[in-house]
Amino acid sequence: MRDDHTPALRAFHLIARHGSFTRAAAELEVTASALSQTMRQLEQRIGVRLLQRTTRKVGLTEAGRQFLDRITPALAVIDSALDELRQHGDRPAGTLRITVPQIVLDWLIAPMQTDFLRAWPEIKLDIDVNGGLVDLVAGGYDAGIRLGERLARDMVAVPVGGPVRSVVVGSPRYLKQHGRPQHPRDLQDHVCIRNRYISSGAIYRWEFAQRSRWFEIDVDGPLIVNDLALAIRAALDGLGLSHTVEPAVREHIAAGRLETVLDTWLPPYEGFYLYYPSRFQVPPKLRALMDFLRERMQP
Repeated sequence: MRDDHTPALRAFHLIARHGSFTRAAAELEVTASALSQTMRQLEQRIGVRLLQRTTRKVGLTEAGRQFLDRITPALAVIDSALDELRQHGDRPAGTLRITVPQIVLDWLIAPMQTDFLRAWPEIKLDIDVNGGLVDLVAGGYDAGIRLGERLARDMVAVPVGGPVRSVVVGSPRYLKQHGRPQHPRDLQDHVCIRNRYISSGAIYRWEFAQRSRWFEIDVDGPLIVNDLALAIRAALDGLGLSHTVEPAVREHIAAGRLETVLDTWLPPYEGFYLYYPSRFQVPPKLRALMDFLRERMQP
């Protein structure tokens, strides 16, 4: 009978995901030294070095990267099968790993995560905050939440939160000093805080609509960021105008710390979706989250 390498493969997958023996060991509830020994034994058995170890971090060799790409989907299938077997019509259980952008974490997930875990105590919620496009299968995720327009066609998508609006906001101090733009073309005379896509590295061109037809404006300004919180902070500090989704600045607008402009040029649009690979059956743990979000977002 061939040796069962599954525990070592899971250990390798976690180390690669975290880039750290310490964090992976904490998740597995073992010591870092024991995990290091497990990896040395695996490398010795297969005769290939998988990890590059330095004093500060752990990286993958070329062979390790190729190996990780091959085993990650298989481990996801095994985990899904084990969860289904474990539940077998019983309560949802197991680790539910999802990827969400910061805005969704703050607006949707954080306010409900405690109630969700209390309702389903046999579920462990593993949340990765990431604004870029993520390969769910390769990353070992059960699901993700992104804007509908950014989803791949081979994904099953379930709307959460309903339609959203973008807003252009500035501080009262900035607007008093520079005036309020009346048309998107007026933005050429304003300081704008620009955003860079995490996945592609491209700079976002501000989007507006007139008579249901969307168009883009290329704005300029002294600050480019790929973090939503930094852009909002700059707007609050009076640096310039920021184009963002309304839930991200709702509290600041209500408190008067930020004001909106160009509202008539920014109608509601398709919002966020929870998505997962179409070829996988929905496990009860994910179904529980979908139902919970649907109940929470009802008027």
